[in-house]
Amino acid sequence: MGVHCPECIKEARANAPKRKPVLVRAARASNGKPVVTYTLIALTVAMFLLQLIPGSSVTAALFYYPPVTELQPWRMITSALVHSSGSIFHLGFNMFTLFIFGRILEVPLGRARFIALYVLSAFGGSVAVLLLAPQSAVLGASGAIFGIVAAFFVIQRRMGVNNRVLLIVLAANLVIGFVPGFNISWQAHVGGLITGAALALIFLRQRNRTSKVSEVTLVLLVAAALIGLTLLGIALL
Repeated sequence: MGVHCPECIKEARANAPKRKPVLVRAARASNGKPVVTYTLIALTVAMFLLQLIPGSSVTAALFYYPPVTELQPWRMITSALVHSSGSIFHLGFNMFTLFIFGRILEVPLGRARFIALYVLSAFGGSVAVLLLAPQSAVLGASGAIFGIVAAFFVIQRRMGVNNRVLLIVLAANLVIGFVPGFNISWQAHVGGLITGAALALIFLRQRNRTSKVSEVTLVLLVAAALIGLTLLGIALL
C-alpha cells in the first residue's frame, strides 16, 4: 500500500530546520514499542472470537444504529470493536492495515496522540453515518482505520514525501463504498478520513514545550465539534 520505511522518515527529520516537530519529541516517550497498536489488534480479535460463540450478544450490544444514539451514544465508538462475523475478511483487512500503519505512526506520535487519533476517527466515522445514513446499522473499525491512513498520508506530505500510491489506494477504497453489493459504509470511511486528517494537522504543528496546552485544546475542539454534530444528527432523526 505504498508504505514508506521508518528510515525514510528519519531522513526527512534530519533535514528539518532548527525547531523539531512535536512528532520527534513524542518518539522519545513511546520507548519505540507500538503497544497501543498491538493492544487494539488483540482486543478486536478477542471481540471477534466472542462474536463467534453461539448465542453471543456481543455484536448486538456493540454495533452502531443511529436511532439509538441518544440513549446509547457509546455505540458510536464500541462499534469499532466488532466486525462482520460472516466473513473474516472484514476483520482481517482492518487489522492488517492497523498493523502496518499503526506501528509506523504510534512511535513518532506517542501513545496518547495515537489513542486520540484512533478513538476520535472511529467517532468521526459514526458521526458521518448518523448525518448521512441515519437508518443504517454499521460495525467495524473502518472509520478508525481510514483516520490512521489519512493521518499517515498528511504526515508524509508534510515531510515532503509525495506518495501517490497511497492516495490512489485511499481513493479506490472510497469508491468501492459506492459500488452496489459490497455493503460498505462509505460514510464511515469519509468521516474517519476527515477526522484523522484534521488531527494529523494538529499534531504536526511545530511548537515549544509550553504549546502542549494548545494542542490538547485543539484536540478537545475536534472532539467538541464531533459531539456538536452528533447532537445535530440526533435532532434531525
